[in-house]
Amino acid sequence: MDQARTLSREEASSRRFSRATQHRVAAMEPDNLATPGDDWTARATMPAPGNPIVTAPTNGHAGTAAPVGPRTEPKGNGSATAVANGNGGYLSHTLAQAWLAAEASAATSSATVVELHLRSAQSFYLRAGKRLLDAIGATLALVITSPILVLAALAIKLESRGPVLYRSTRIGRDGRPFTFLKLRSMVHGADQHRHRLSHLNECDGPVFKINRDPRVTRVGRFLRVTSIDEIPQFVNVILGQMSLVGPRPPIPEEVAQYEPWQLRRLDVRPGITCLWQISGRSRIGFQEWMRLDLEYIRRQSFALDLNILVRTIPAVLSREGAY
Repeated sequence: MDQARTLSREEASSRRFSRATQHRVAAMEPDNLATPGDDWTARATMPAPGNPIVTAPTNGHAGTAAPVGPRTEPKGNGSATAVANGNGGYLSHTLAQAWLAAEASAATSSATVVELHLRSAQSFYLRAGKRLLDAIGATLALVITSPILVLAALAIKLESRGPVLYRSTRIGRDGRPFTFLKLRSMVHGADQHRHRLSHLNECDGPVFKINRDPRVTRVGRFLRVTSIDEIPQFVNVILGQMSLVGPRPPIPEEVAQYEPWQLRRLDVRPGITCLWQISGRSRIGFQEWMRLDLEYIRRQSFALDLNILVRTIPAVLSREGAY
């Protein structure tokens, strides 16, 4: 008899625990009997056999007085699967959806933070890093190439009369003119004869280039195809008039014939090398040349500058499009 009373007390305790658990579950977990794409109102007002009718209040959650359907539990992949239990109870799809929304929000926030960091790093490079790279790089390059510069100067003086350096007015950043330096590769006073050779121009657009220009000396031709004539431009870079990487500086006559969209290439400092320089140089048409310059301006970064500088070495050695 004592054993029977003990069993009765345990059974009553179990029933009280079960009822308390059901009330806690019903109070803590919002009900959602609909799946994505279903009509919530219609599903929420359907009576479950042997249970109270579930109504859908305006707050979007089902109100229940007692358990009326299967409990749902989230899987590891974020989906919700209905699992029947003896007492009913619910874990709403809403919880799973809220979890997924939180994960998506966190991922978006992380991507935004990364993008902001990248923009900040790029902005710092364009404000200060690029100029620092130019100053250090140009100084080192000028020191390293100084023996070549001396030999080239001697060869120029031995072959023809005139100065070693060729000075020309070029248009720089924001349309500011500056004195552009090169080793002289033509006869002295060659610019005065340019108009006589205009019918031999081999380039489209406002650019004037001739593959076999009669004004170029023998030493000058070697200096051009090896790009040694460009070495003095490291001085322009040190002075802040040019950059190691950027669109090639145009002469005023070319700029006067630019279309409005082509003037955008004056938004940055001109450079010694650029995308045009490593993509075939004089073999590329004028419109494609301008497009490459604007693409560089749009994408400019430390990584792109470094890539162009590295690719300039084989481009110079191959001599493609150099004349």
